Amino acid sequence: MQDVGDIFDNQVLLVALIACFTAQGLKAIVELITKGKVNLRSLVSTGGMPSAHSALVSALATGVGQVKGWSSAEFAIACLFAVIVMYDAAGVRQAVGIQARILNQILDDMFQDGKELNEERLKELLGHTPFQVLVGLSLGIGIAWLVPWALKLQ
Repeated sequence: MQDVGDIFDNQVLLVALIACFTAQGLKAIVELITKGKVNLRSLVSTGGMPSAHSALVSALATGVGQVKGWSSAEFAIACLFAVIVMYDAAGVRQAVGIQARILNQILDDMFQDGKELNEERLKELLGHTPFQVLVGLSLGIGIAWLVPWALKLQ
C-alpha cells in the first residue's frame, strides 16, 4: 500500500490543483479591480473570472498528455472530461444562473410591498461566460506547461 505522502509526488494532480487555486486567487484580484473592494468569498465561490473549473480540467488534461503521451487513452479520457466540464460551466450552469436571476426578480416584485420572504435568495452567479471559460482554459494549459519547468519536475 502506498503512503499518503506519495500523493504529493503526483505531478499531474499538483499542476491541476495549482491551476485551480491560481484561478480562484485571480477571482479575488479581478473582483478588487472591477469593484474596488476585496471579497474573500470569491476565493471559494463558483462563477466569475476566470473559470477555476476550466483551469483545473485543462491543466489536468495537459498534464496527463505530458506524462502519459498525447496519443494515450488516459489523455483522451482527460480531454473529453475537460470538454464536458467546460461545456457544463458555460452552458448548463450559466443557464441556471440566468433562471435564478429571473426568479429572484419575480420574488422581489411579488414582495415589494414590505412583506418578508422566508427563503434565501437564489445564487445567481453559478456558471461562466464562454470568455471566462476560455481564460480558465488558457490559464490551465499555461500552468501545466510552466509549473513543471519552474519546479524542475520533468
